[in-house]
Parts: sequence; C-alpha cells; structure tokens
Amino acid sequence: MQTHPLIDLTVQDESRLERAVTRARENHVIIPTFRQMTDPDSIPGAIRHKLSGTGLWDLDPVNLFRINWHNRPQPRGGQFGRVNFMEFPREITGVEARIIALIGKWFPTGTHKVGAAFGCLVPRLVTGRFDPTTQKAVWPSTGNYCRGGAYDSTLLSCDSIAILPEGMSKERFEWLNRIAGETIKTPGSESNVKEIFDKCRELRQSGQDLVIFNQFDEFGNYMWHYEVTGRAMMEVLGHTMGSGDVFRGLAVTTGSAGTIASGDYLKTHFPGSKIAASEALQCPTLLNNGFGSHRIEGIGDKHVPWVHNLKNTDLVTGIDDQATMAIMRLFNEPNGQACLSRNGVPAEIIENLNLIAISGIANLLSAVKMAKYYELGKSDIVLTVATDSMEMYQSRLDAMRQEEGEFTDRDAAGAYERYLLGADISHVQELGYYDRKRIHNLKYYTWVEQQGKTYDEIQAQWYDENYWAGARNRMQELDALIDAFNERTGLQKNGAPPG
Repeated sequence: MQTHPLIDLTVQDESRLERAVTRARENHVIIPTFRQMTDPDSIPGAIRHKLSGTGLWDLDPVNLFRINWHNRPQPRGGQFGRVNFMEFPREITGVEARIIALIGKWFPTGTHKVGAAFGCLVPRLVTGRFDPTTQKAVWPSTGNYCRGGAYDSTLLSCDSIAILPEGMSKERFEWLNRIAGETIKTPGSESNVKEIFDKCRELRQSGQDLVIFNQFDEFGNYMWHYEVTGRAMMEVLGHTMGSGDVFRGLAVTTGSAGTIASGDYLKTHFPGSKIAASEALQCPTLLNNGFGSHRIEGIGDKHVPWVHNLKNTDLVTGIDDQATMAIMRLFNEPNGQACLSRNGVPAEIIENLNLIAISGIANLLSAVKMAKYYELGKSDIVLTVATDSMEMYQSRLDAMRQEEGEFTDRDAAGAYERYLLGADISHVQELGYYDRKRIHNLKYYTWVEQQGKTYDEIQAQWYDENYWAGARNRMQELDALIDAFNERTGLQKNGAPPG
C-alpha cells in the first residue's frame, strides 16, 4: 500500500551532490553522523579540541557536533557529559511519581529543534536532493524549528527563509533578523499553522528555486527524535532507574510531533509504557476536533502532523494556557521563587527553573496529569522534555508585568496551589482503537485535501504494519552516506578539525 519511501536515501543528482560537497569544503563543514550525536565519545579528538574554544551559539561549523543531548551546561568551550536532565521534586509536581525532563537549552540556538532541522536537511544534502549553492532553504515553523534551520543554513552559506507566526516572542524575531536570509511573519499565533502552509504554497508557486523543509511532514524530524532523543531518554533512565523502578511513559505536547517519536523508540524497550500527547485546552484539536488560539508558544495546532504515529498514542491531555503562563511567573518572579522555597522546593531546583519555558511547563503539567490519571507511585517514572529555556521569553514576562501588574505573594500562592499542585485529570482522554483512528482521520483534511498527500498513504499509515519502519532503523544507512560525503570534502583526513 505504501507508495514511496518515507526517507529516500538514493542519490538523486550527482552534479548537485558535488556542488554541495564543494560548498561544505569551502565552509569547512564536516557533518556529524547520527552515531556521533548519540555517542559523543566517538567524535574525533581534533574536533573536540576545537569545541573547547567555541561558544555554544557561535556560527561555527564545528557546532554541528553539539547537536546532541550531551553538551556540558556551559555557554562556551563545553565538552560532553551525561544527558542534561532535571528531576522535579514532589513539592513541585504534587505526585509521588518521579517526573524527569530532558533539558533542551544546551543545544546550539538553545533548543533541541536544531536537531529536528538537521534531521530534515542532511538526508537531502548528502543525496543531492538539495543544492545549497543555488536553492533556498525554507523553514516553516511556529518558532524554534525555523531558528534551527536558519542556523544550519548559515553554516552552509545557504540562503534561508524562516516562516513563523507574527505573534511569537520578540526575541525570536530579533535573533532571526541577524541569522536568517529572510523572515516571513504569517498571521496569528501558535495555533495558526494553516497560514504557514499557505505561505509555503505561495513560495512554491513563485518560481523561486527552493526546497521546503516542513517539519510537520518531513520524516527526518521523526527519525532524528526516534534515534537521537529516544536513545538519550534511554540513557537518562539508565542513570536514574533503581532496581524497583518502572518506566511508565512519555508525556509531551504534540507540536510538529517530532519529539513524540522518541516514545515510539522507548516502546521498543518498554512495551507496556504509554505515550501522552498534550495540546492547549484553548485549541482542543485532538480532544474535541476543536480549534482556537492560545499562548503556549512553539506548539502548532488545528491539525494533526503527518509524522504523528497515532497508533502508538495512548492518552491526550488538554493544558490550560492560563496555567502555563501563571507557572512561568511562579518559576521566574522573586515572589514566586520565595513561595516555592517556603513550600520546601530545594534552592538548587529553584535556581534552575529558568531552564524550562512555556512549552516545557505544559509538558510538565502533562506529565503530572499522566501520573495522576494512572495513579502512579514513587517507583514509577514519567519522562518529558523542556524544549527551550526562558532565554527567548523575557519579553513575555515583561508583557505580563505590564498587563497584570506585580506578581504578589498572594498571586504566587494562588498559582502554586491552583495550577501546580491543583493540576488534575480533567481534560484527559485515554485512547481506545477508534479514538486513535478518529484523530488519525483528521490528517485527511490537512494533508490529503490541502497538501497533496495520497489516500493510499494515509491508509498505509494506519493499516500497514511496516509503514512507520520506513523512518526507523535508517541510522547506519544514513551514516554511511554522511561518511561518504565527508570523505569527498577531504576535511576529516588525519583528524583535521573544521576551520
């Protein structure tokens, strides 16, 4: 039933591939393999030495080797260590279950979305399906993904177009204005994904030579998270699970549905584990086929991403955006932090709560709801992700201070009791077979009717047991192509570092 490979790794155009090799050589770009992203100990010593004098956000090709979860938490010169994560105490979660979040801040650009962009770009680059010397790279996004794409493009001296809603944070636009070739603001906010797709259609029809790397339907996004984030999560479990502990599941907001692919990987090792997909309550597409606007930045809604494997999704949770915004202030305002301290939250946790921003707070609440719904205990572990940090949201804090005034002791106590400890199992649905199929069927209206996918493929996603394997277990095959690409540039001979 499947009509084409999810990730095509056959070389399409040898002349285009040669031009990509030449550009990489000129820019001193060595492409890391997936093995190196999952095991930084395999990165050559000369490259690690170059990293010792390089800033985490520097526009230096060597930072491609920092597209992994193992970067030491420092802004400059960091090497590699364990996967970065934070375990939240019961004084924050209100549950006995152990809730642990992987931390995305210590990627270049401050978010793991740079990895998703890498996963979409590199398969095309090393197969001659994208020519950075003649084609523009288009990165449609609700925020961080287009930043990662613009970053990767800049390292190749490739023209890039970042597309994101006009309602996103000021910091994102300021950064993109320095890095991206062009930034296009589309109407609305996080939930206005169709407007982003409409702009992509307009660009396709403009006659420009470009490639659109759409995270919502590019299986490189799925593959990167399945292989890299999934393995990082397994490492975290290896560090944290005691002899009596049980991994119960992953809870994340859907967004482009890339990160949720790591749950598919975890299920291969823990078949009884669950995957919870969460969304803004103000835009309940998965829960109620609903629509609306919300303030949880970075998660797109009003559609179901093409790369979301619904057959593996067990739970849907709705997160009130008022809760995420109130908790953002609780975690970052002086009176909020004082409230947490009075309630027994350790100082070292409070000092690091700026590592979790708005969508990460939504993920934390999703994990809490999951733990309460399944009545999990102290030996149970739930994983989630802090996609980015507060570094990109200080303007949001400033705006809330202007709109709502000072965050008082009373405000802090109310946010702590109502939104943090008070998170409950309202707006939670456990999915049966036909619940999953209902949500899967919503893909038809976006992807088949509007975006050119086929009826046969949407059927294959549901009925073909081998379909999703087309985006899994491709790591060795892709790494061989990356190695061949690097061999042709000649940059890695004798272990020479880039630059």
